[in-house]
Amino acid sequence: MARGRCALLLAVLLLGGCASVQDVTGVATQQDLVQLRTDVTIAQQRAQRALGEAEAALAQAQRRERERDGEAERRLAALAERVDALTSSLTTLSGQLDELNSRVDALSRQPRAAAPAPTATRSPSAVPAVPAAAAPPPAAGGNRPTTNALQPQDIYQAAYLDFSKGSYALAIAGFREFLRRFPDQALAGAAQYWIGEAHFSLARGYTNAGQSQPATEALEQAVQEFRKVLANYPRSDKAPASLYKEALVLLELKQPAVAEQRLQYLVETFPQSEESALARERLAALRPR
Repeated sequence: MARGRCALLLAVLLLGGCASVQDVTGVATQQDLVQLRTDVTIAQQRAQRALGEAEAALAQAQRRERERDGEAERRLAALAERVDALTSSLTTLSGQLDELNSRVDALSRQPRAAAPAPTATRSPSAVPAVPAAAAPPPAAGGNRPTTNALQPQDIYQAAYLDFSKGSYALAIAGFREFLRRFPDQALAGAAQYWIGEAHFSLARGYTNAGQSQPATEALEQAVQEFRKVLANYPRSDKAPASLYKEALVLLELKQPAVAEQRLQYLVETFPQSEESALARERLAALRPR
């Protein structure tokens, strides 16, 4: 131990240029000096090696930290983009709802001079063709006292106008409001049918935009809405059309067996309808020869 301390002191003095070997000690030998230099060289090499390893570890740690920061920034940016999209959708829906409320309020304040024409339920043989998206029957004949009460025809016509303009979400809200207020009115079955058509149209828009999941959800909702026509309004003029459109939606949902059943039911239940002829054509294409 004493020899090691002596060697260390000697190395320090020599390296500093303060004295020669003889000046430091009179007993240091050439062998001691050689050993001292060897020890110092080894220590320097170890120190340099340790420094290099420490610098490499630090660089690696910094690189990993940058990568984590970059991934975190990407995730944060994606999340912010999604929030912006949802906010935009919410704003659009809120605007549509405000527009609908304003329209309903305005209609409720407008005086009406003519009463709506009563619409009798027709037999299945007198049902219009599916492609004909005719507007609702206009008000007809006879004057009545002016009133500010909101009439069924007002809400129905406003909702149909939204549908014809492609404002499908607004049209759905309008037809639902019609059904909520006038569930037993003669146009209730038609209103329910147009809700199904609106969802079907929304599905096409999602498909064209490459949004498969929303498109599938809209198609499934359309099936449910079309089925409500036959379930709740079996004598409605739109019953055959709702069956046919339901089958078309089922085909898009890759459910040909169920679609075939609905088409067959349409043919058997409404054999004289124009939709029945269309259903027979579809069945011939679906069934193998």
